[in-house]
Parts: sequence; structure tokens; C-alpha cells
Amino acid sequence: MDQPVALIIFDIDGVVRDVAQSYRRAIADTVEHFTAQQYRPTMTDIDALKAEGLWNNDWKASQELIYRHYEGQGRARESVPHGYDAIVDYFQGKYRGQAFSGYIKDEPLLMSAHYLEQLQHQQIGWGFFSGATRGSACYVLESRLGINSPPLVAMEDAPGKPDPQGLFQTVTLIESQLTRLNPSLNHWESVPIFYVGDTAADMKTAENAQQQWRDRPIYGIGVVPPHAWENERYGPQLLAQGAKAVVQQVEDITAPFIQHLLASPA
Repeated sequence: MDQPVALIIFDIDGVVRDVAQSYRRAIADTVEHFTAQQYRPTMTDIDALKAEGLWNNDWKASQELIYRHYEGQGRARESVPHGYDAIVDYFQGKYRGQAFSGYIKDEPLLMSAHYLEQLQHQQIGWGFFSGATRGSACYVLESRLGINSPPLVAMEDAPGKPDPQGLFQTVTLIESQLTRLNPSLNHWESVPIFYVGDTAADMKTAENAQQQWRDRPIYGIGVVPPHAWENERYGPQLLAQGAKAVVQQVEDITAPFIQHLLASPA
């Protein structure tokens, strides 16, 4: 690769893979289980929680929905008998299962390896920053997409979003990998960064990154996940939460698309 036009960092859940019937189904199963089948959150309920920008971690999102259910019945959070570790274990049993036999194995892919190859041909570097566990992220990127050693920062590697530290780490990984392939690459500070995600926390992460790296352009691009394609408010909400643009298909983000965004007013 010659001097990159831009670096694109992708979230994974809702961007690389459709998690409506995996992560979100596991959230609903977990909340239903720990509320004694009294409450099963809908996709709209989960979207509303995610729109608050604080619940990127789906284990904590499950716990928060459980708490809110019991609070609605007049009980204090401290009285809820279910601990966080039990919630995580139940969730993982549904989502991951034994040897990736759970919901994870049936997730539809939203991105192809060919698309990533095309980005590279278009002088765009890429990598991944996700709140998914490393095992889950590697399963989809390596086992299903067939990417060897992708630049990846996962849950275990950085603070949770909207803290931008993981985004910065991913940028460093991408730049190091591209420099190894072409030692003449330099002037990274002039290469804009785009973070592609489907939640308020993702857009806030890009905003927080820009506040810390003021001398380098950093933008959020929103992707409407498949379960929300008929929700006319989802895209505008991502724009209101800081996205520079919103797309319905992640593969619509191409070099011409990026160049158009860079030419648009801030």
C-alpha cells in the first residue's frame, strides 16, 4: 500500500455480523431468566438502552435491564439476588456455548473478505475495535471471514467504550502493520481516521478520540443494523449522537464515499 487515504476501524457487532439473533437474543434470554420469566426485553427495549450510550457491554446491559425490571416493582438494586458473574455465565452459555456451539455459530455476516481487500486496493487501511471478547471476535474475523492476524483490539485489551483508548490502540496496530509492509510510509498524522459502529457509544468513542487527538481528523460513521432497518429513527439518532454520516450497509463505505465525506463541511 502507498500512503493511505484514510484508516477505517470497524466495530464488530452489528457491523461485521448481525447480532439480533445472537447477542441480543442472549440479552433477552438472560433478562427473562433472571426475572423469573416476568420480563423479556424487546429489540426496541434493548435499542433504547443502547441509545443511552452507556451500555456497550452486553453483560452489563443485561444486568441493567434486570435491575430496572425489579426497580419497577419497587425493589432496590441491592436487593436483587443475582450477581454479575452468574449473569455473565448464563449469557455466555447461550451466546457462545461449548466450543462456539451457541447462537454465535449462526450469525449472518454483513461484510466480506473481498470488501476488505478492495479497501486495501483503494489505499484504505483497516482494523477492528470491539467490545466483543477476543475469542468471539477472532471466531468471526479469522474462522469465518478468513482474515489472518487482523489488527484487533477486543474487550480484554482496552477500557470499554466510549473510552477511546482501544481506538487509539487499533490505529497503532494498523499503522505498525502497514509500515512493516512498506517502510517508506510516514506522515500518519495527516491520515484521517473513521470509526464505524452501530450504537451511541461508538459515536461517542469517536468524539472522545477527537477531543484527545485534536491535531488529527477522527470521525464516526453510523451503520444501521439489520434489525433496525425499518426503524426510521435509528439513523437520525446516530447522526444526533455525532455520526458524520450513516449508512445501511457497511460495504457502502468505499474510497469515493470517504473522499466525499472529507470534502464535506465539518
